Amino acid sequence: MIVVSNTSPITNLVAVGQLDLLRQLYEKVFIPPAVSGELTRGDTRQSGATKIQMPAWIETRTVTNRALVVALQMELDEGEEEAIALARELAADLLLLDERRGRAVASHLGLRFIGLLGVLIEAKQRGYLPAVRPVLDDLMTKAGFWVSQQLYARVLQAAGE
Repeated sequence: MIVVSNTSPITNLVAVGQLDLLRQLYEKVFIPPAVSGELTRGDTRQSGATKIQMPAWIETRTVTNRALVVALQMELDEGEEEAIALARELAADLLLLDERRGRAVASHLGLRFIGLLGVLIEAKQRGYLPAVRPVLDDLMTKAGFWVSQQLYARVLQAAGE
């Protein structure tokens, strides 16, 4: 399975000590250079931002379709632009992406995506996470990840909690 990630799913999982869920679920995750840069310098524009040392299972791949990246510059930030372009280049099975604008663009381009909350639900369903609620609470309190009360309830319902 080919999985590409934007910055925020990784930084938020790092902030709550759950980054390894991505390895357990997908074995390998590809990121573009812009995302790698945001991760390794601890870009403060991202919620939960902290400098991280890249594990071997997160692999940086250069985006060759610069025309697509340039075309996306009007709508998205650099990490999202490159993550979407890389997902398209690699014919990714899944793009990890939380931002609403990025999801709209990814959908328009025919990419399949999942957000961090979907990752948590999948991790529980596959037995890698005993409960979603404590991680979701940590995301909100430690990483500043905003979740409405309605979405909070829907996520817990989907997780069977």
